[in-house]
Amino acid sequence: MQSVTDSLTVRDNRTGAEYEIPITDGTIKAADLGQIKLNDDTPGLATYDPGFVNTASCRSSVTYIDGEAGILEYRGYPIEQLAEKSNFLEVAYLLVHGDLPSKEQYDNWVHHITYHTFVHENVKAFMQGFRYDAHPMGMLMASVGALSTFYPEAANISDPDNRQIQIIRMIAKMPTLGAWAFRHAQGKPYVYPDNDLSYAENFMSMLFKMSEVKYDPDPRIAKALDTLFILHADHEQNCSTNAVRSVGSSQVDPYSAVSAGIGALFGPLHGGANEAVLKMLRRIGSKSEIPAFIEGVKAGNERLMGFGHRVYKNYDPRAKIIKKACDDVFEVTGVNPLLEVAQELEKIALEDEYFVKRKLYPNVDFYSGLIYEALEFPPEMFTVLFAIGRTPGWLAQWLELVQDKEQKIARPKQIYTGERKLDFVPAAERWA
Repeated sequence: MQSVTDSLTVRDNRTGAEYEIPITDGTIKAADLGQIKLNDDTPGLATYDPGFVNTASCRSSVTYIDGEAGILEYRGYPIEQLAEKSNFLEVAYLLVHGDLPSKEQYDNWVHHITYHTFVHENVKAFMQGFRYDAHPMGMLMASVGALSTFYPEAANISDPDNRQIQIIRMIAKMPTLGAWAFRHAQGKPYVYPDNDLSYAENFMSMLFKMSEVKYDPDPRIAKALDTLFILHADHEQNCSTNAVRSVGSSQVDPYSAVSAGIGALFGPLHGGANEAVLKMLRRIGSKSEIPAFIEGVKAGNERLMGFGHRVYKNYDPRAKIIKKACDDVFEVTGVNPLLEVAQELEKIALEDEYFVKRKLYPNVDFYSGLIYEALEFPPEMFTVLFAIGRTPGWLAQWLELVQDKEQKIARPKQIYTGERKLDFVPAAERWA
């Protein structure tokens, strides 16, 4: 129960008035600041927070992050345990439903997702209409948005059963669309889903199958991909999740909302970081060049990509898990020559007072790009893989949004800085 002392006393030095604002869960309601005003004719006080640096937009029980301690939990379960002991579809069920499934629930969940991996043939024709060099993320964003036209009933977001089938469809079809975008860029025929395979194995089949009757995926690669999907499944209120929630607040169908999330992930500041890491490692080239690169970073002439995070001020827990996945993948593909450079760079940076003082630790992007490259994915596919893994998280957040009675359509305030009360001059006078 909240005590009477759980409040903030604010004194407005412009007027001398004092205001008592309740504190709940370590926050105050921004609307409560609206009572603070110079007089009844002026607008109340508002907060200015570009990028939502210190503004909570929702209450959520999906993902917990403690950036100072390097903790990431899905529905209360540590990411380390989920990556080691679970699989992606079980984690997807956990995120969407809030609890781990029983055997019957899990089998039913997997069956439905497997059953819905196929897409309408018109979707295939739609994707074939893209230019030969179309970016896979652009193709994914457009095709996911297009699914809303194939399932118009998805607009009925107030029906729980209807919401559930759309969630299943999207998780099921995302690998199909992602794999077809990959094949399109290579000029290869699209491969249909093989429902005898697991989620990750089926994705690999649609990516890499050629003339063989049955694609036989390496279980170590499939496990590594499954782990990467788990690590990317949700990450609290990041840019793309905020986009899904913001667009979803208009009560649009979930395909359109997730398409907005894909668009946000497309941006280099969000989904493109692992590609930037690879470019950096290639530019460094060898271990002998690392000291000079480090000095360049300190001098402001270089950027250390894959280190530091908006949230984590400690070692990103996902980065530790990815290092183990690297070993499994390189056992199959052979060691990526950039791995040695990456490991030495990490070692030096973690021991250097300059980076330790600034709490710059490796994040999830530092090693993931090395895995993707070892699997012969072009850099433009990296973000597609990210999007496939993030889909259950986006949908869990969307589901939470549409059932949250406190949520309203997103409509942030602005601080107007333009001209006021100008008189219009007709074109004939302006051009005279």
